[in-house]
Amino acid sequence: MKIKSLSQPKYILIILALTSCSLSFAQNSTWEAPIEANALKSPITADDKAIAKGKKIYYQVCAVCHGRSGIGNGPNAKTLKRKPADHTSEAVQSQSDGALYWKISKGNDPMPSYIEVFSKTQRWQVIAYIRTLKSSNE
Repeated sequence: MKIKSLSQPKYILIILALTSCSLSFAQNSTWEAPIEANALKSPITADDKAIAKGKKIYYQVCAVCHGRSGIGNGPNAKTLKRKPADHTSEAVQSQSDGALYWKISKGNDPMPSYIEVFSKTQRWQVIAYIRTLKSSNE
């Protein structure tokens, strides 16, 4: 499988356009993935290499709203109608990988769909990185 490169000009333009928009997981809503999404299993191993690739994508795109630490305090967060999800929270960390994959793929206004932006592998890598953000307060 060929992985899409974030450095290709067309993807840079898409990323810039998306990050200037309101991007967020709706933390304080009832955004639920369908039950069948829970059956989705990552085809990648969440090793150091996958996590590093996921972190790079996260910092380039997700951190604009969710912040580098994942708590929902990125530079665009204050402009959003809804506070971005705290990826360190139990509410996010307790969701299945499949549910997170479905949400990243489908989007939920104001968060866009990333199905055309990131390859399947890249979306799973982002989830592998999100798993490292689990709060140490739990």
